[in-house]
Order: sequence, then C-alpha cells, then structure tokens
Amino acid sequence: MRISQFEQSALAIAVASGLQRKAAQGGNDGGDTLEVKELVKALTERDNEIKQFAEKASEEIKTLGKVSEETKTALEKISSEGIKMNDRLLELEQKLARRQTNDGDRIKSVGETFTDTDDYKSLSSKGRGTARMRLKAVTNITSTTSGTGGVGAAIEPTRVPGIISRPDRPMTIRDLLMPGRTSSDSIEFVQESGFQNMAAPVAEGADKPQSDLSFELKTTPVRTIAHWMRASKQVLADIPLLQSYIDGRLRYGLQYVEEQQILAGDGTAQNLLGLIPQATDFDDDLREAGDTKIKTLRRAILQVRLAEYRASGIVLNPIDWADIELETDSNGRYIWVNVVEGGQPRMWRLPVVETTAMPSGSFLVGAFDMAAQVFDREDAAVEVSTEDGDNFRKNMVTIRGEERVALAVYRPESFVFGAFEAPTP
Repeated sequence: MRISQFEQSALAIAVASGLQRKAAQGGNDGGDTLEVKELVKALTERDNEIKQFAEKASEEIKTLGKVSEETKTALEKISSEGIKMNDRLLELEQKLARRQTNDGDRIKSVGETFTDTDDYKSLSSKGRGTARMRLKAVTNITSTTSGTGGVGAAIEPTRVPGIISRPDRPMTIRDLLMPGRTSSDSIEFVQESGFQNMAAPVAEGADKPQSDLSFELKTTPVRTIAHWMRASKQVLADIPLLQSYIDGRLRYGLQYVEEQQILAGDGTAQNLLGLIPQATDFDDDLREAGDTKIKTLRRAILQVRLAEYRASGIVLNPIDWADIELETDSNGRYIWVNVVEGGQPRMWRLPVVETTAMPSGSFLVGAFDMAAQVFDREDAAVEVSTEDGDNFRKNMVTIRGEERVALAVYRPESFVFGAFEAPTP
C-alpha cells in the first residue's frame, strides 16, 4: 500500500504543476490559478503525511507483526481525500484545455457547418427561402455519435455507486455446534466404545457382578480451506472499495465451502468428515403408511430420544421447509402457519435451520449442542502480497483467503439422517 500511495501522490503533483503552467498562459484564469496553487500545497502536505504514516506502519510491522487499525484508518482517509483532489485537478485541466482551444482547430459539428454556409446566412437575413448544404458522407446522428460537438459527447452514462453483488447464502450450521480453538494440527478425544452393564440386585454376602467398559482414541485432522485471486495494484489504489469487496468475497467463499464440509464432507483426501456421513441412518421401521414430512421428522426425533439423547435442531433444504409450511388439511386450511403473519421456523419444539447445503428431500435431526464441535486453528484471514510469480514486474498483487478448521463428532448416534420418501423395496 505504501508504494501505491506514493505513486498516486507524485502523479497528482505532476498534473498540478502542468495545470499551473496552463493557467499562467490563460487570460481569465485567476480563480483557477489560485485553486491550483492551493491544491498543489494540499498535495504536498498529503505526501508528507503519507511518508510519516508509511514509516509508522513499517515500525508497527517490525514490532507487532501487523499494521494497527488506527494507522490503516488514517491511510484510508488520506487516500479518500487524495482521490477527491485528483478529480478536481482533472476537472481544472479539462476546463483550461477548453479555454485554450482555438475555433479553427476544433472539428465543427454538422449543425455548425450548416449555419456557416452562405445559403443559411442569406436565409437568416431575408427571413425566407431555402438553404442547402452538400455532405461528402452522410452520418446518422444518434446517441452513439462521438467527436467534438457530437451528440455522444454530451450524453454521459449514469454510474450507480458501489458494486452489485450476487446473493449470499446465510451460514447457519456452524452456529448449531459447540465452538472451540486449537493450536495443534489434529484433535484427539477418547470415545466410549462399549459398556457391558452387569448391575443387578445382590443378596447380602454374595459376590457382586462385574461390568466392563472400553474406550477408543479418535483423531480428527485440521484441514485447510483456501483460495486466491490476482488484481492490479493500480486498480486497488484507485478504487479503495474494490479491495474491501474482494476481501469480503474471499471470506464468503471460505465460509461457503466450510459449511458444505461440516455438513457433508466425506473425509477423503483433504476433506473434513462431516455430520451426514457419520450420522445414524433413519430407521425405516418407524415409518407408517401415509406419513407426511411433519410426521417423519417427529419419528426421527423419537429415534434420537430412543438412543438416550435429546435433539436440539432440525436441518432442512428450503424446498422441503416450504412444502411443510404449505401443507393443508382436508378443508384447505394451512396446518403449520398463518399465511398473514407467517410463523417461527420451529417444529416439535425444535428450531428449524434451512440451508441449500442440505440435499433436497433429506433431513438431519440431532443433538447438535453436545454431539459435535468445530475447532478453529486459524481464523479466516485475507492476505495481500506482491511476492508471487511475476507480480513485481507486472505490478500485480495476489490476494489469498485461508482458514484452518477441524470437526470433531463425539456422538454420531445422536444424529439421524434420512429421506422423506421411503426407499423402494
């Protein structure tokens, strides 16, 4: 960032110096000349401020390993003020250039050429008659006509501020699970693998029965989720909003894949082992003929309860949740919601989370608050560097988003995954 700020400041001062020379040549440019001098002075002061903050940022990186938020805010403010001054300098340059342009050097429009003809001047003086003008080439005058005096030069498009982004998926699955942090590259936990309960009533003086308990050590690795993109240094310097936008999109991309991995990662290669692959299959023996989606979910909650756990949430695809809300009785009345007021996304006393990460036609019910935990090794971060490939020679920067995360599923049997439609025999 330090280099781009210096380049921008130097360019602005060079333009301002040129404007001073142009203003000195004009006859009625006193006000513009004064404003140019003030801008040059302001830009000089701004250049000194940039040097000071750049030195401060360098010291912070040496001592703290990063630039403080206060310094970042100050540099962004200086950049914003500089852009405004550069825009004003450009406006003055165009204004002075127009004053110095001689009519003989400017290309006349069709209308101006016509009014200069003898026929038109005669018509204008007599007040009647006909005026004609021969054209070597006929050009349609449309909104795309360009050139000095043309229609196109007078019509400028309206630029809507900001960037229109694509819709974002709300991330919900992580919020259902216990959070955690780790400083290692893997998570280990001891899981009970067997319990032989031989407890029984015992007569006085008799031997007591022995019970057995076995354990298993489980390990889940920390996985890295990352991606990157390349951008021009000049573009990032000229459009401060763009870097923030790229930052946000990179972070969103990480969260999007993270949610997919937490829910359905298959555990192969560098994938997390998600909740669905570890969940218990829905017991089809619990189904009854004519079960609706509402009844099927209640039976899945029952299956969790029979495993001695208490479900804390339901995950559905938005299509299935819409089907449930649209269910009606024999009289056409909606069963689940009031169509005027809607309703809370809850079913059978449990919160319902809808996400497109869940396959349509399927459901996941479980004790999310106690059965699994997400560990962050490195929070999602975005870094910018010129030291990648030929970036330095091409004035490009590489922007990388990365996070490291692990998922530990302690009680797989507390999750039940299944399909609303019974499998065909």
